[in-house]
Amino acid sequence: MNLDDAIERYIGRKRSEGLSYRCTGWYLRAFGKRVGNVSLGSVTAREVLAFLDSPKSSPDTWRSKYRLLRAFFEFWLARGEIGALPLPAKRIDRQQPFVPYIFSHSEIRTLLKETRTSQNADRCSIDAITLATVLIFIYATGALVGEVIRLLIQDVDLKKSSITIRRNRYNRSRTIPIGPDLRNVLERYFVSRRRQDSTEDGHFFVSREGKALYSPTVQATFARLRRLSGIRRREDASCQPRMYDLRHTFAVHRITGWIKHGAELNRMLPALSVYMGLTGLGTTEKYLALTPERFRPQLLKLSPKRGNKRWRDDPELMRFLSLLSTGVPDRNVNERLVSRKTLSPNDHETALPHAGRNNVRTDLPNPKTG
Repeated sequence: MNLDDAIERYIGRKRSEGLSYRCTGWYLRAFGKRVGNVSLGSVTAREVLAFLDSPKSSPDTWRSKYRLLRAFFEFWLARGEIGALPLPAKRIDRQQPFVPYIFSHSEIRTLLKETRTSQNADRCSIDAITLATVLIFIYATGALVGEVIRLLIQDVDLKKSSITIRRNRYNRSRTIPIGPDLRNVLERYFVSRRRQDSTEDGHFFVSREGKALYSPTVQATFARLRRLSGIRRREDASCQPRMYDLRHTFAVHRITGWIKHGAELNRMLPALSVYMGLTGLGTTEKYLALTPERFRPQLLKLSPKRGNKRWRDDPELMRFLSLLSTGVPDRNVNERLVSRKTLSPNDHETALPHAGRNNVRTDLPNPKTG
C-alpha cells in the first residue's frame, strides 16, 4: 500500500466515525506530500523526524503531530500493513505548558471601547459594531472563532433566545440558549446590518461589503485591537493574548461565578462541557486550575476526578445534556435546574452557562460614527 492511499483511507475511516478531521487531515496530507507517495512500509523514522522538526513548529505542535502520526501508524500496524512503527524517540520538552490568557472584566471593556478607534478607517473590512458583537458573542457563549464566522442568519433564533452552532471540530451540531443581554446585542447588530443593506449574504456576521468574514482577517484585526488596548503578556512571552482566549475566559468566569454563589460544580461542569461543544469533562477540568487561588480548597473538593459521580445520577440534568447535545434544549428542564437549592434563581451566572449579567457593558459602537 502506498502512503497516499493509506492516508486517504485513514482519513475516510475517521470521518465515518463522525469526526470532521479537517485540520488533522491537512497535517497527514502535508506529511504525505513531504515524504512522497512511497510504499507505506518504507517510511523511515528519519523522514518522520524531518516532518516533526519543520520550521516554526512549537513544542505543542511537535507533540500534536507526533501523536497524530503515532495513531496513524498504529492503525496500519494493527492491520499488518507495516511491521514496526517508524517513529523517532519522543522529545522530552522541559518547557512550561502553555497557559491560556484569561482576560479580566476591565480588559474586555477596554477591548469593546477600542473597537471604535481600531475600525474607524474606511480601509478596515470589518466595522466597529461587527467586531464588538463578535467579541461579545465569543465571551458570552464560549464559541470557537470558526463557529462564529460560519454562523448563518437561520441559526440565530432571537424569539426563542437560542443559537444553533453547526458542525464543530468534532463534526457535531448543538443548540444553546442565550441570555437577554446577548439577545439584545444580537438584535441591535442585525437591525444595523439590515440598515446597511448587507443582508444578501446568508452569514450572520459580515464585512463592510456584506460578505462572510475571513478567519485570518478576523484574527489580524483582533491582534491590532489588542495592541491598541495595551493588553499583553510579559515582554519576553512568545505568545500574546489571542481572540481564542475569550473562549477560555468565558469558561473560567462562569466557573468562578458558580463558586461564588455556591453552585455544585459536579452538576454544572457537564452542562458547561456540552454548551461549549466539548467531548468530555477532561477539557473543562483544566479550567479549574485557572480560577482564582482563593477558590482552591473548594475546587479540590468538587473536582470530578475526585470520584464524585453524583451528576450522572441526576436524571433531569442528564436529560438536558442529551437534548442540548442533539440541538433540542428543553426550557422546562432548564428552569427546574435553575430552581434547585444549589443554584440561585435570581442570578444568571449560576444558571446554565449562557450570557447573563457578566459585568461587561454591551453597548455597541454606533455604525454611523464607529
